Amino acid sequence: MQLEKHKKLLLVLLISGSVLAITMTFYFYQVFLSANTLRDNQDAYFLKIPSNAVFSQVSTQLYDDKVINDALSFSFVAKLLGYQEAIKPGLYRVDPNMNNLDLVRMLRAGDQVPVRVTFNTIRTKEELAEKITANLEVSEEQFLALLRDSVYIRRFDFEEETILSLFLPNTYEFWWNTSAEGVFERMHQEYQKFWTEERKQQALALGLSQKEVSTLASIVQAESQKSDERARIAGVYLNRLRTQMLLQADPTLVYAIGNFSLKRILNVHKEINSPYNTYKNLGLPPGPINLPDINSLNAVLTAEKHKYLYFCAKEDFSGYHSFAVTYNEHLNNARRYQKALNAAKIF
Repeated sequence: MQLEKHKKLLLVLLISGSVLAITMTFYFYQVFLSANTLRDNQDAYFLKIPSNAVFSQVSTQLYDDKVINDALSFSFVAKLLGYQEAIKPGLYRVDPNMNNLDLVRMLRAGDQVPVRVTFNTIRTKEELAEKITANLEVSEEQFLALLRDSVYIRRFDFEEETILSLFLPNTYEFWWNTSAEGVFERMHQEYQKFWTEERKQQALALGLSQKEVSTLASIVQAESQKSDERARIAGVYLNRLRTQMLLQADPTLVYAIGNFSLKRILNVHKEINSPYNTYKNLGLPPGPINLPDINSLNAVLTAEKHKYLYFCAKEDFSGYHSFAVTYNEHLNNARRYQKALNAAKIF
């Protein structure tokens, strides 16, 4: 009789244990391995975790944005894996139907996705700060403050007037939470990569420093959108520098005036008092008037060797220029262009 009771008790315990094990296995599967993200969505969600964020911010954002279905199970797994005390800032791609285990592991490992930063056609520090920070956590104001910090930029061997030369227009990949200082360091690396020993020697042969090459390239770029004639334009300015002629570059006046929509340079504009007025000041201006691209930089380094001292836009408005050796030739070219401007009512 006693033996029968023990057998029944053992059977009950065995069944109860089996039920408990099955229940725990099911619960474990539900909590750790069942899909908990974007169940009704086919598109990935990009989670931005700011610097100094805490777990409650991450969990609330995911739940409020309907990225996770069950916030409690997500929090449980995060706690178990030690993520709640190890938040890593950045940009993370959350795919549909991820389970809590994969999601937490990704976030805990800091396995973020890069963002693309593209900047070109930049004229001012303000424009550069706006473009660079558009897809980054760092604010435009923070980045601009460094651009204007003469002490900070001196570590890269630049001044406030020349710092734009550090930034080579292109598309780069950054982590979303890269600091302003981190962006500067990366751009300095890219700058050093560009300035190979061969390019340094080319600049030396022209009698220009690296910063002066950038400044001249910025003028050449502003003069022509036609990349196939930039080397010829660079040759004109190099001839003027060698012969101690004023550069008389219209784009430097536009920069000095600050009106980038200006279509026509008049005599009154040439009287402006500015170190960027190359109608009054001999030599190159203090720094670049835009961010010259690699094509423009190479155009200066491999400038055409010729005798041209003058050029002006062609009267067909093709974007190309007429070049001249003598001033009389140049006047004839200029008259044709001015006549075309008047006919088109561009004043």
